[in-house]
Amino acid sequence: MFTTLDLPGFAGVPIAAVVFLCVAAFLAGAVDAIVGGGGLVQLPAMLLVMPGGAPIYSLATSKLSSFVGTAAAVGTYVRRTKIDWRSTAPTAVLAFAGSVGGAAFADMLPPGALNVVVLCALVSVGVYTWRRPGFGAEDSPRHSRLTRLLVMLGGGVVIGFWDGLAGPGTGSFLVFLLVGVVGFAFVRASATAKVINTATNLGALCYFVPAGQVLWGLGAAMALCNLTGSVLGARMAVRRGSEFVRKVFLTVVAALVLSLGWKVAVGM
Repeated sequence: MFTTLDLPGFAGVPIAAVVFLCVAAFLAGAVDAIVGGGGLVQLPAMLLVMPGGAPIYSLATSKLSSFVGTAAAVGTYVRRTKIDWRSTAPTAVLAFAGSVGGAAFADMLPPGALNVVVLCALVSVGVYTWRRPGFGAEDSPRHSRLTRLLVMLGGGVVIGFWDGLAGPGTGSFLVFLLVGVVGFAFVRASATAKVINTATNLGALCYFVPAGQVLWGLGAAMALCNLTGSVLGARMAVRRGSEFVRKVFLTVVAALVLSLGWKVAVGM
């Protein structure tokens, strides 16, 4: 199991590490499809193994795995729930552009300062959701179509940039934007968020692939596992409804707060 895997695109990692990363990718796909936050599982696992020897390879390769998984989740959601494509499609386009920009800055900005900002935002999101038991139980649009579109476009650019920059919690922030500001129920918000998240993952890849930072062999193996987890997670979300998604959302946000809080505390 600890024999080095000397195949193209695996960066010479041990077989045991490949198995470990594939399990992490499966779990990440399932969590991400339900409510976002799969990066909390997958990216730290890759950074622990550090294939390629530099963090940028972990980030780039995880984007390949995540892209395949989120795209598969979209396919499942489209068949089982309603997506407002007139607002979702342009939001995905701008989120794509924001993600390309974020990926370009991935090596240029100090992550420590961003971790503090995101930590504060996650705490606020978690407390707000926890204190409102009926929050996101059903669709309750709060704005006109134009205002809703503008909110989604603005949020898509900002969150897309954060995703390209490797920020954790992208899917969770998208879900909260769609539930808390737009007024979607949790299941519909998760479906819409997957479309936008697929675009942000693709945007990051458009930067990382030409830069030669994707480990294709490892990424393909992880993508298959992420895809499997995503399909199962999306089906579970649709079957069990918004209350289940809300509980998973709060669990993921709490885990993200603990993870980022630790990073801020130790100065990572």
